Amino acid sequence: MGAVLFPQHVIARKRDGGELGREEIESFVRGATDGSWADYQLSAFLMAVYLRGMTPGETAILTAAMRDSGTVADLSSVRMPKADKHSTGGVGDKVSLHVAPMVAACGVAVPMISGRGLGHTGGTLDKLESIPGFRVGLSIDEYRRQVGEIGLCLIGQTAELAPADRRLYALRDVTGTVECIPLICASILSKKLASGIDVLVMDVKHGRGAFMKDKARARELAVAITTVAKAMGKPTRALLTAMDEPLGHSVGNALEVEESMACLRGKGPADLMEVTYAIGGQMLVLSGAARDGGDARARLERSVSSGAALGKFREMVSAQGGDVRVIDDPDRLPRARLRRELPSPRSGFVTEVDALGVALAALQLGAGRARAEDPVDPAVGIDRLVKVGDEVGAGNALCRVHANSEGAMGEALGMLGRAITVGDARPAPARLVDEMIG
Repeated sequence: MGAVLFPQHVIARKRDGGELGREEIESFVRGATDGSWADYQLSAFLMAVYLRGMTPGETAILTAAMRDSGTVADLSSVRMPKADKHSTGGVGDKVSLHVAPMVAACGVAVPMISGRGLGHTGGTLDKLESIPGFRVGLSIDEYRRQVGEIGLCLIGQTAELAPADRRLYALRDVTGTVECIPLICASILSKKLASGIDVLVMDVKHGRGAFMKDKARARELAVAITTVAKAMGKPTRALLTAMDEPLGHSVGNALEVEESMACLRGKGPADLMEVTYAIGGQMLVLSGAARDGGDARARLERSVSSGAALGKFREMVSAQGGDVRVIDDPDRLPRARLRRELPSPRSGFVTEVDALGVALAALQLGAGRARAEDPVDPAVGIDRLVKVGDEVGAGNALCRVHANSEGAMGEALGMLGRAITVGDARPAPARLVDEMIG
C-alpha cells in the first residue's frame, strides 16, 4: 500500500511546477468524486494547473481518471462503427442536429452526449428540447438500446458518466480557470470517451463568437485534444473553423431546429452545409465507412437526397418521445408572440455580422442563459439573418427578430443594428474551414 497522499502536498507539487504521477492525479479526481477533497482544495489545485499547465502525459492520466470516475458505456454489442463529434461552441451552431442523422444514415452509429448552452454559446440539448416531448435524460440502458436499434441517440450527461467532471466544471466556472487547455481537454474527452465511441471529430472554433477568440490558441487546443485522445487509443481529428459570423441564418433554439430540418431536406445554407460536410466527412473517413473526403461527401449528399437522413432524424425524435409532427409542420415548434424585421439603414453590401453581438441579442431575448440555472425560452431568437457579402437595399430586412416582450424586442433590435454593418464594397469571402489537425 502506497503512502497517504494529502491534498495540500499534491497541490504544492503542482504549484511549484512539478510533474505529477498517476497516484497524485488519481487522488485529486477521487477527491472530486467522493467529496474527500474540499471545494477550496479542488479550486487551489485547478488554479495551480491553470498557472503551471500539464504535460500531455499528465493530461492523459487526468482524462482517464475522470472518464473512469463513473460508468463507461459498453456499446460493444453495437456492430456498426461508432463516431461522435464535438464543437467547442459557437453562434447558430446547430450542426449536431443534422450531421448525426446524416452520418447514421451512412451506416455509422452516432452515440452523442451533448451539453446545454451557457453564456453566449448555444447548446444542443436546449435546441432538442424545443421539440415538444423530446427527452434528453435517457438512462445508460436506454441510450445503449437506442444506439443498437436505430444507430443514433443524442442525450445529456447522466449522473453515471464522468461525475468528477460535473463537480470540477462547476468549480472552474467560478474560479476563473475555464480557459485552461489541459482542463478543457480532460473535460471534453472524459465525457466523450465514457460514451462508448470508437472515433471522435472535433470542431474547434475561433473568432469573435467562439470560446477561443485567437486562432493560435484554438490550434493549441486542437493539438492537445488529438494528442491525448491518440495516447488513449481513440482516433481523433480536429477541424479549425471560423466563428466570426453566425452559422446559417438562425440563432435561437426552435428556429435552429427548423433550419436543421431544412438542411436534412437539402435546403441548408451554404456556410452551414460546408461545415456539416467537413465534419460528417471526417466522421465517415475515420470510421472506415468512406475512402476519402470526396467519397464521404458523396455519401452524405445521397443520405439527404434519398430522404434517409431525414428518416433517421424522424426515428430519433420518435424514439426519444418527441412530437414527430414538427418535422412536416414546423409551426408546431414553439413560436414567439412578436416578430419584427430590422431594416437596413442604407444600400450596399453586408461587411460584418458580429457573431458575439448577435449572440448577446439572442441572450437578451431569452434564447440562452447567463447562469447554468437560468431558464431558456425556446421560441425566441433571430432568423433570416443576412450573411457577409450579401447585397442589400435601403430598408431591406437584415434579419427578423422573434420576441415575447416589447422591451426585449426593442433591446435586441438595437443590439443587432450595432452588430450588422453595411458598407460600399463587397468583402472578400472568408475561409470557413481552416485546417485539419491529427
